[in-house]
Amino acid sequence: MRTTKTWTISLPPKLVREAERGAKEENRTKSELVREALRFYLEEQRWRKLQRKTALHAQALGIRTEEDVDRLVHAVRK
Repeated sequence: MRTTKTWTISLPPKLVREAERGAKEENRTKSELVREALRFYLEEQRWRKLQRKTALHAQALGIRTEEDVDRLVHAVRK
């Protein structure tokens, strides 16, 4: 059973050249380069989603600045 799947994607010629150059400079395959880029993108998306969710919670708690965070931390530690 295969542990990978093949995708066919379309890229502009300039991006293809840059990707091929980058893969060659780093001595790895184009597939490795694209896999890493996709992992990075997905992790970035997860991080942004967490930031949005956290910002909503902070707003609900009236946290607007780092000073607000410090104040709450000190209040809890007392």
